[in-house]
Amino acid sequence: MYKELAVALGLGAVVALVFLKKRKSVLKAQDGWWGVGACPQVPEDDSIHPFKVETTSEEIEDLHRRLDQTRSFPSLEDSQFNYGFNSKYLEKVVSYWRNDFNWRKQVDKLNKYPHFKTKIEGIDIHYVHVKPNNLAEGTRAVPLMMVHGWPGSFYEFYGIIPLLTEPSSPDDITFEVICPSIPGYGFSEAPRKKGFDTVCAAHIFNKLMKRLGFNQYYVQGGDWGSLITTNMAQLEPNAVKGLHINFAPPGQAGLLMVLSILFGRRFPKLFGFTEHDLKRLFPTMEKLVVDALRETGYMHIQSTKPDTAGRGLNDSPVGLAAYILEKFSTWTHPEFKNLEDGGLERKYSLDDLLTNVMIYWTSRCIISSMRFYKENFGRGLNQPHAKLPVYVPTGVASFPNEVMHSPKLWVTQKYHKLKTYTPMARGGHFAAMEEPQLLAEDKCINTILFVSCALILLQFK
Repeated sequence: MYKELAVALGLGAVVALVFLKKRKSVLKAQDGWWGVGACPQVPEDDSIHPFKVETTSEEIEDLHRRLDQTRSFPSLEDSQFNYGFNSKYLEKVVSYWRNDFNWRKQVDKLNKYPHFKTKIEGIDIHYVHVKPNNLAEGTRAVPLMMVHGWPGSFYEFYGIIPLLTEPSSPDDITFEVICPSIPGYGFSEAPRKKGFDTVCAAHIFNKLMKRLGFNQYYVQGGDWGSLITTNMAQLEPNAVKGLHINFAPPGQAGLLMVLSILFGRRFPKLFGFTEHDLKRLFPTMEKLVVDALRETGYMHIQSTKPDTAGRGLNDSPVGLAAYILEKFSTWTHPEFKNLEDGGLERKYSLDDLLTNVMIYWTSRCIISSMRFYKENFGRGLNQPHAKLPVYVPTGVASFPNEVMHSPKLWVTQKYHKLKTYTPMARGGHFAAMEEPQLLAEDKCINTILFVSCALILLQFK
């Protein structure tokens, strides 16, 4: 009996040690050099410089010339957006872009918030940094980094920034918001070497926050931004005090996920499935396989040969607009593909949509933004960060029309300190741009802050 007890205690100790080791493990990342040539043997310039978005008459004239010379091609009858961007509606977009869209006015709008650049690991990193104007005496705002994805940009956050930095109620948390451009997107310099993935971006953004003087901070993201901010939490769990994401694609298929797929439709309560979960997950073949194949052709191109397709988009503003704006249609609501105009102006203005396109056009970043897919998927799906849980307090805003749906059960397999999982009333993939008020009001952020906000606020006093 004593022998069996000793063996059991020994096995228990081994299991406990393995669990604790796993629990303490963090993601590792080494400093890189993503600039031209070899890394210089001198310390990197860590100064921060103000940046201003600018445009020239030559730039606008070149755009107008290319718009004037576009060659249209008719869509099939009764095809709406089911074959891609509808040509008839595209002609309206091009006409508005050429004759009514005021890029200089939008540049002024972009510059209403302070922009900066600083060099990290050999490349210029661009970011918007917005501090609140009015704070209660003796307190400072909570630092929050918000990270965009593809085919978005830092501009996605322009509607939500004032809601976070100038809250309507004095009892609400006030944030100091930092919105960087992912390297290779917008006004952040593109990596010059292969291998720059989400972990590399997360490593750079953690460095950026520390360069700005923050030892503890919060992060939020959607699309690639959700993975980058997740990686930030995996790399620096002591610095990242809270994580909030509005895109949580299914992770590696563990036993519990497989069982939920096999039996969840018949026994939904056993797996905590809601009516919305059932609608988005079943029938499994149609919802998780066929629908994904219909909408991920772009991903296969960008994960394999991004430079080939990207070169054409870099030359043609109309092609670029069609390629980007089609995602703002189908990723906002899947049924928008059955509309002649793709439903684009139901949730967005053409000025905002074209401003996002212009950020890609003027910075000539479409190819480098597409390469991000190859750098991430080219290494396979079994990377260390994919297998590593997240132990930072996490909140998830689950928007009903998100391109991929993960029920709460699946999310908890990755995010072990999930504090809130909020089914949102409406909205899709571009949540910050489409539903800024809902995202700002989401209880997830406040709940995460409740966990450790007292400590971080005391540090700032």
